[in-house]
Amino acid sequence: MIELVVGEKGKGKTKMLMAKANNDIKITGGNIVYLDINNKHMYELSNRVRLINVPEYHICSADMFIGFIYGIASQDHDLDCMFLDNFMSISCIDSVEDADRLIKEISAISEMFEIDFVIGISIRKQELTPYLQDLVAVAL
Repeated sequence: MIELVVGEKGKGKTKMLMAKANNDIKITGGNIVYLDINNKHMYELSNRVRLINVPEYHICSADMFIGFIYGIASQDHDLDCMFLDNFMSISCIDSVEDADRLIKEISAISEMFEIDFVIGISIRKQELTPYLQDLVAVAL
């Protein structure tokens, strides 16, 4: 399952994603991973949520990012959910069309490994492709 949390920068997407991650870790029997562009929110997330600072891994293309996601999935068979905050930055993309293509690939990973993805994107819902609009759980 893929859920998108969308809205312009500064509208509260990160706080919403962190609250959901902190809540979900209380009720899941598995693991949760939170990918972000820095460690700024390390102390706001439960210590049971694994925070990964993506820039530390020198990812410089969307293909590398997808490989990184596959690597995380392959190493944790108890992984229930991945939160991808600041999606456009961590995945090295800059267009809605690239986001559409990449999220379709992530959807295939979700189905293959039975991992849910909650993705924060700094863009208004109206600017998304029809495919992405259907995945929006929260628009701020």
